[in-house]
Amino acid sequence: MASTPKLKIKKGDNVQVISGKEKGKKGKVIATYPRQGQVKIENVNIIKKHAKPTQKVKQGGIREMEAPLDISKVKVVCPSCDNPTRVRRNRIDERRVRECKNCGEVVDK
Repeated sequence: MASTPKLKIKKGDNVQVISGKEKGKKGKVIATYPRQGQVKIENVNIIKKHAKPTQKVKQGGIREMEAPLDISKVKVVCPSCDNPTRVRRNRIDERRVRECKNCGEVVDK
């Protein structure tokens, strides 16, 4: 069984889209899909899905929902310098943290 790749973006991170039709939009990561290398971002890449009525949802129709984006299209927004940046892993006090490559501040809460 193949191991899942380690992502540098986590659920709850603020990110900015750096390429594609959604370029420049910022949002919060709702979900990550490590095996596919994708993330789902709040209010970004909205699609319309046609749904039939079910027992749970009595009203059918067109629903709007977020679709996953490829992880290579997004960068983490640093909380201190407020710029999209790459992150590096570092060990501080026997704990692994992610830090901003621009200013060196810790991105993890």
